[in-house]
Amino acid sequence: MKSLIVAAALTAALAGLSACSQETDTKPLPVAMTDEAVGHYCQMYVMDHDGPKAQIHLAHTDHPLWFAQVSDAVAYLHDPERDAEIRAVYVSDMGAAPSWGAPGVENWIDADAASYVIESQRKGGMEVPEAIPFGTREEAEAFIAEKGGRRVSLADIPDSYVRAPAMPGADAAETGGAMPAAHARM
Repeated sequence: MKSLIVAAALTAALAGLSACSQETDTKPLPVAMTDEAVGHYCQMYVMDHDGPKAQIHLAHTDHPLWFAQVSDAVAYLHDPERDAEIRAVYVSDMGAAPSWGAPGVENWIDADAASYVIESQRKGGMEVPEAIPFGTREEAEAFIAEKGGRRVSLADIPDSYVRAPAMPGADAAETGGAMPAAHARM
């Protein structure tokens, strides 16, 4: 009887751990952007800036980190000092955006699935080069035909495109050799 109780307790404990594991394996869904969304780096209201936005969901947090431009989110992803586990990254689908000035509040796409245009004539919300996400390759190509640039995947956005060289006189150990683009050029 005692061994039956121990076996039942062990089974219940393992079931609890399994449920816990399944909970952390679930990818969070994108969150609708509101007027209260504040940029992770700039600490300004995200909606006050034109162009595409990004949200990054970290493990053990209920709210995403917001980025006033996608290039800053990519810089965050490239940051060697970042130690938080990333559960999901979403970017504005500019092919579904009402306009450049109003990129939408619910038209989020998985960052890994997007086609990005870099090196175009269009600047991001912080008036620096932007990685512009589109839900389809065709939308990205149509944008390139109008504004120039080239199409890349998230993994192919160069670190040098989203991070400026270290500021003159700054210790490279302090800045990691670079700063997010929006801050180095402000």
